Amino acid sequence: MKFITAVPALVCLAVASAQSIPPIFNCATGPTDIVINNFTLTPYPLCIGQRVCASGTGTLLTPVIAPAKLAITGKYLGRVVYADNHDLCALMAEQDLPCPIPVTMTSITACILVKPSAPANIPVALTVLATNGNNHVLFCQAGRSSRTRSL
Repeated sequence: MKFITAVPALVCLAVASAQSIPPIFNCATGPTDIVINNFTLTPYPLCIGQRVCASGTGTLLTPVIAPAKLAITGKYLGRVVYADNHDLCALMAEQDLPCPIPVTMTSITACILVKPSAPANIPVALTVLATNGNNHVLFCQAGRSSRTRSL
């Protein structure tokens, strides 16, 4: 049974050029409810005021239940410079996929708008943490350095 976050890649005008995506790694400190095999963020670099989407594949070990949460944190020199929190079930419901999301689900889509308060033109270490409604970690993925661009 696969859990896939398949998302249409939205192009961020004027910045999609030749920049490479930093390595993304599992930042969970314990067991997770999703085993992630592949995870990416698009577009890269992130663009203030534009939507950013996650794409990943893996195995969902337990249903996603309310009140599941999605938290995105950006750090620069070890200090939090960006924080954005969402109701994961509400994001899924926007796409007619309300919680509970069964382990048989093969694809879902989740995109969020990068807030205007995001720092522009500095390397930000991003962390994307999803927590299930039972407070178990669904997944934690992080990238070491990302530049957020303003348009």
